[in-house]
Amino acid sequence: MATRVLLTVDTELTWRHFAAGGGWCENFVRSVEPAGVGISYQLKRLAEHGLSACFFVDPMPALVYGLEPVRRMIEPILDAGQEVQLHLHSFWHDLAQGNRDDARFELTKFDAAAQRELIEQARGLLMAAGAPAPVAFRSGSYAADADTLRPLRDLGFAWDSSHNGADHPWPSALPLDPALIDPAPCEGVTEIPVSQIRRADGGLRPFQLCALSRQEMKAALSHAAHHGHPTTTIVSHSFELATRDGKRVNKLVRGRFDWLCRFLAANEATMPTMRFDALTAAPPAEPGEPLPPRRLRTARRMAEQAVGAALYEKPLVGAALVALPPLAAFEELVVHAGL
Repeated sequence: MATRVLLTVDTELTWRHFAAGGGWCENFVRSVEPAGVGISYQLKRLAEHGLSACFFVDPMPALVYGLEPVRRMIEPILDAGQEVQLHLHSFWHDLAQGNRDDARFELTKFDAAAQRELIEQARGLLMAAGAPAPVAFRSGSYAADADTLRPLRDLGFAWDSSHNGADHPWPSALPLDPALIDPAPCEGVTEIPVSQIRRADGGLRPFQLCALSRQEMKAALSHAAHHGHPTTTIVSHSFELATRDGKRVNKLVRGRFDWLCRFLAANEATMPTMRFDALTAAPPAEPGEPLPPRRLRTARRMAEQAVGAALYEKPLVGAALVALPPLAAFEELVVHAGL
């Protein structure tokens, strides 16, 4: 059997680097092209492996900086033959109004009429910066509710991909089962949820590049293909292969991305990558179930994340060091980190 893979990259200028006081050029370097592993690197790897991806581009910084940074995001994506769809971080609206202290980070903080205005505005900015009319949408921070979907329907969007069960009911607030991983009609559009795996406590963990180990990604994709899940939706970001400050490569996450590209290319027959503008999807006869937990996979990922945090984000001390795995497992993690 097969599952169609939607490899998505949220592409944006970030609040983190805005708040640090730099201009848009510095934010662009840190958020969109950080440490040589931003969208240019990702586009090159996708092309080498013949993969399709969707770049959800946030055009709202144009309200503060003009269209130039948005054009610089869009042009290389389209030149590489990949698709651009609409992303929206609402805090840029408040920043443009001079309201930094109380900026609203979730689109769902706005009422229905204001959400409609913001989505219409974002769509216009994206197209003004050179993108084709978008047919798919993802809200920043997955912050979407029923009021978000209605204007999408009216504007001709076919797809939304804001439902993230791991962040339900807040900020991902769509009226859907948190465990939903299949395409589903909702308010006149088709929801394409972010894929999930089960945690040992029964909760959910999203299929995001920085959140799952290679073993978990392989198991989740194989599970989806074996059970014929209509879609598997993977999330990444333009900045995700770098450290939070955007100054260094995160070799652990870069290694995951490179491995994922190789794996998808090698399994194209059962895991073909798709674009939203070429997607057709109908709800399956039987609802899909997220990959069940397995203690060894979870333990390996937790150890891997601890090593990654120590190497690339913050030092490990005291008890955290004691919690590291035995030497053989630690050596395996170092190999995964590309060291």
